[in-house]
Amino acid sequence: MTSPFNKYDASNLDGSKSKNSNKVQKLLLPLLLLLISVTLALGLGSVYIPFSEVLYCLTEQCSSPINSMIVQDIRLPRVLLALFAGAGLAVAGAVLQNSTNNSLADPYLFGIVSGAGLGAILYNVLNIQLGTIGMSLFAFLGALLSVTLVMSVAISKAYKKTETLILTGVAVSFMLAAASQFLLYVSEPMAANRIIFWLMGSVAFANAESVTWVSTTVITSSIVLWLLRDNIDALLLGDEQAKSLGVNVDLVRILALLITSAMTAIIVAFCGGIGFVGLMIPHIIRWFGFVKMRQLLPMVFVVGAVFLIWVDVIARVSIPNQEIPLGVITSACGSLFFLLILKRRVS
Repeated sequence: MTSPFNKYDASNLDGSKSKNSNKVQKLLLPLLLLLISVTLALGLGSVYIPFSEVLYCLTEQCSSPINSMIVQDIRLPRVLLALFAGAGLAVAGAVLQNSTNNSLADPYLFGIVSGAGLGAILYNVLNIQLGTIGMSLFAFLGALLSVTLVMSVAISKAYKKTETLILTGVAVSFMLAAASQFLLYVSEPMAANRIIFWLMGSVAFANAESVTWVSTTVITSSIVLWLLRDNIDALLLGDEQAKSLGVNVDLVRILALLITSAMTAIIVAFCGGIGFVGLMIPHIIRWFGFVKMRQLLPMVFVVGAVFLIWVDVIARVSIPNQEIPLGVITSACGSLFFLLILKRRVS
């Protein structure tokens, strides 16, 4: 069984050391772009702060208390939260696509975001007072419910058809979204309005606690997935060939799904529903020849971070005195990108 990634089939898994060296060098440009993006994003907003002043605030001391509050207390946490949320969603998408051998797999289309959102909504509607840990736990359980429902179909013979998995994910996503809407309908109006805005995705309420939770989860999960990179790569060859190489296919796939679910759940718990990042970024990176997890994971981590940082900048500067939810922008871009992928697959 060959990979469904069009031209990215099993033959692409062989590369020379010189090619790997060139790809490592190519990673330096996105890293530089990430550094520049963080610095520029700290200066952009309703109050513009020059690039030199931002650098001064980060390295020394701001020239005024107002600039210090804007850069260090308000914008720095939300930029860092956008950075790690974008990186985590992109990594989750890349791992889901490779581990399920499905080029359309994504935390959003796979139903993980809807499941995590349902868990977070249930936590708020029931007014449970367990702090951040409680909400994260409910979000993870919701994401786990989604994965369980999808995999209950995937285990069947129909799993051999790659389209079945994504269609199951879409169906589960709609089902859990319907449950979320019902909970919002029966909840208190003010709480429902607050939850609806949160569901559309935002990093406006970022603080040190949210940055710590998301960054720790994303970094830890990415390291574990990096250690599993060779086994995940083997899944692209098909289950039978992966087993012949000594890979425990079921265990690797379950671990990948659990780790990506946990990572997505934490991101959703603090940032709401931000869709299609995990679909777009891995595909864009593969177009530049980064197919193996060894190169793919670092690239999607950095590029996903850069992407969501600039989405957040667009969200807060597009309309004066207002902020567009991040999920609105990413969904608009992602839907068009999704159609483009489908067109390329059928042509």
